[in-house]
Amino acid sequence: MEDGAAFTISLKPRGSATYRKDVRYALACAAWLMASALAVPGADVDLPALLKSVEKRYNNARTLQIDFSEAYSLPGRGRMLEDGQLSLRKPGKMRWNYAKPVGKVFVSDGKFVYYYSPEANRAEKMKLKETEDMRAPLAFLLGRLEFDRDFKEYRSRREGDATFVTATPKSDKLPYTEVSFLVTDQAEIRRLIVTGQDKSILDFSFRNEKVNPSLNDALFTFTVPKGAEFVDTSNQ
Repeated sequence: MEDGAAFTISLKPRGSATYRKDVRYALACAAWLMASALAVPGADVDLPALLKSVEKRYNNARTLQIDFSEAYSLPGRGRMLEDGQLSLRKPGKMRWNYAKPVGKVFVSDGKFVYYYSPEANRAEKMKLKETEDMRAPLAFLLGRLEFDRDFKEYRSRREGDATFVTATPKSDKLPYTEVSFLVTDQAEIRRLIVTGQDKSILDFSFRNEKVNPSLNDALFTFTVPKGAEFVDTSNQ
């Protein structure tokens, strides 16, 4: 797929190609805040103190709004690009609004997860507790888990006013082999890179971060677009 092509993610049955993309996406969300709690020995900066500040910044936030760009690449298959805005309210509420592809939406209202694909004109709903691959990432976003148990080796370097850290997980059974992130001296995460077991690269850039903004309740309410197919698996 060429640059600029839409990276379509939906909650499809386990084993499907689209479902696997969901998992990669979910892991990226998890790793973003997972990395924030690691105590990493640094050369040019007091990384344990910096990362403690990162953990405090995100785990203590009641609401968060941030613009993101995402690039997904797999050897031999080119790059797939998406971008949009994430709005988060604790506990359990989030909305991923996409500008590319236009109209794509992923919403959690704290009880149910909803996804709409404009390409397929299809909306899906399931219980939050049944989306096993999303459960852990949501917990990380909400700051509920301990993270230092997950990684064993770290590398770090300075990049201008920020520190770039790469962490290797303790388990080799996870879908990813490496997590890297770029964090400023003000404890703001600018970039996240996840390297998969299949050599795939999921690269997020973050900008225009707002901590504790006022967010309208309507952001976390999903309405099925007119004429869209609707699939409800929440009662199964």
